[in-house]
Amino acid sequence: MRAVWYDRQGAANDVLMTGELPTPEPGPGQVRVRLEASGVNPSDTYRRRGAVPAEYPRVIPNSDGAGVIDKVGEGVPAERVGERVWLYNGQRNGRWMGTAAEYVALDANLVTALPDHVSFAAGATLGIPAMTAHGCVFAAGPVQGLRVLVTGGAGAVGHYAVQLAAWAGAEVIATVSSVAKAERARAGGAAHVINYRTEDVAARIAAITGGALVDHVVDVDLGGNLAATLASVRENGSIAYYATAGAVRPAVDLRALMMRNLTLRGFVLPTSPVAHRRRAQRDIAAFVGNPHRILSVAAEFPLYETAAAHIAVESGGKAGTVVVACAR
Repeated sequence: MRAVWYDRQGAANDVLMTGELPTPEPGPGQVRVRLEASGVNPSDTYRRRGAVPAEYPRVIPNSDGAGVIDKVGEGVPAERVGERVWLYNGQRNGRWMGTAAEYVALDANLVTALPDHVSFAAGATLGIPAMTAHGCVFAAGPVQGLRVLVTGGAGAVGHYAVQLAAWAGAEVIATVSSVAKAERARAGGAAHVINYRTEDVAARIAAITGGALVDHVVDVDLGGNLAATLASVRENGSIAYYATAGAVRPAVDLRALMMRNLTLRGFVLPTSPVAHRRRAQRDIAAFVGNPHRILSVAAEFPLYETAAAHIAVESGGKAGTVVVACAR
């Protein structure tokens, strides 16, 4: 099969190679997917650069993808052959074989049916972004009837968080950094949008809610947003965060959190409980069953330009997920 890989960590143009590797065979409990598209996430670029030590001498990058099951291993129903699917956790801890290739073999429970109305490129945007959004939106339980603040509500994860929270019956407030991103957040279901570059987020939250504040926060940068986030959530509320680039080790007044009975939870997909991930897959399958969902492909590159796709992700400013087309 054609594939992209690296034998050492470093800059995309320096370490990523394209060529032929043996086509994998599915083991017991696994399926093989003929990949049509591979999603590139920031975490994929961190691993390639060396933020996470390499476990294997060779790595095919990228976690997410979409395609068609063409072979199944022992214990997997044969009728799954031919199924259109999206998948996640291709290249992650304990796995060297990611989705920047024509085929991938992985556990059947990491693969979810993809409706016919969803393109493979759009399906490749689900994985980490949608699963992370789900884990954070529902970190403290159901959100129906609650107010949920999503910071960075136009980003790859944030936009799915806006859509999933609205789908689940929450009143969603999103923060953004531009007029165009405000329109994107509203299109996803945000009832209120705050431009954090020009407005006082905590003051706007207080005004929108009549001083009641929000019940739950999904935060793209807890360290960077800490003061505004803590000022925006009510007593007995909750915060789930999936990144903290603005300050990895912020000063936190733990007594103040304790006195307000706040629940603070970090989220990373690969080590989240399996039962929670399976629930997320079921919910996302139901969510994308509606053909009007917004599954955003920020840009698309051919397989041999995977390095350019990684660089596009590292450059930032994208709306949605950068995708690599895997099929010949």
